[in-house]
This record gives sequence, C-alpha cells and structure tokens, in this order.
Amino acid sequence: MLREAMLAAGANEQETTMTRLLADRFPNLCVPLIVILLLIAVPPSAWAGSNDGIVRVKSAVSMSEAITRIKADIANKGIKFFTEIDQSKLAADAGIKLRPSTLLVFGNPPLGTQFITSNPNAGLDWPVRLLLTQDDNGDVWAVWTDFEWIAKRHNIGDRAAQFKMATTVVGSITSTITTK
Repeated sequence: MLREAMLAAGANEQETTMTRLLADRFPNLCVPLIVILLLIAVPPSAWAGSNDGIVRVKSAVSMSEAITRIKADIANKGIKFFTEIDQSKLAADAGIKLRPSTLLVFGNPPLGTQFITSNPNAGLDWPVRLLLTQDDNGDVWAVWTDFEWIAKRHNIGDRAAQFKMATTVVGSITSTITTK
C-alpha cells in the first residue's frame, strides 16, 4: 500500500513537473509559430525594407544642384547622356501639381547593350533611368532600379560582372550629391 502511494505521488510529481515544463515552454514554442504565420499572411510588399528593386540615396544638396552635379559626373566619366525630363513641368503643363521630379536618362552602350544581348526584354530597363525627386519634407532623393533586381527580373545570369560594374558606376555618380 505504501509502495502504491509512493508510486502515485511520484506520478503526480512527474505530471506536475511535465505540466510546468509545458507551461514554461509553450510561449517559447508559440512565438516563432505566430511570427511564421504573420510572415506568410502579410504580403511582401508591406514589409519594411522589402526588396522592391528600388535604390534611394538622400541628397545633401538642392534639386538643381543635384542635377548639375550628376550630369557633370556623367560627362566626366564619358558616359552618354540621353535626356533630362522635368516631370513636374510636364505635370504643370497638364494642370497637375507635382513635387519637383526630374528623370535623367544615360548609359554606356558598350556596357548596357550586353544586358540586352542576354535578354532583349532588358531593353525595358536600359539605358539607366535615375529619378531625382523631392519629398514633402523638402529632402531630395536620387532613385533608380537596382541592377541585381533587373538581372533577376530578366533572368540574366551570365552578366554578373557587368551588373556589378553598373552598380559601382551609378553608386559613384550618386555619391556626388551626398555631401555639401
């Protein structure tokens, strides 16, 4: 009888210990599960820092100074400048108010056309388009499409060195506006 009571007490103690362990670990097990479910339920476009293929660099200078510096650096590098489109002027001509927004189109045909030879659809993203825009706070931003994203978009896997070069060049060009 004593032995049965001891066994029952031991079983109760084991049950209590097991219950405590589960109670202690339950939150640790549920939190990751909840996070995973949220990640699945929330669309990637809503994630902060999601890879939407857009690169943004904040300018330390005014819009007009940023345009001047970038165009000068493009010329100094021997890169072909195609056009400057003042989107805010186009909007004003249409009776629409738009914050300052200017699109600069430029490229290096010996480099850029290599992407198009790999996939003709890459012509949608070449030559390079760099947007200078001013936000509601008056901050000026240089914005362009990430070249790695372009490579993925067009399924180009045979031009890694060229995409890296394009990234380096545009990074260098936009670095001209990050300091006063």
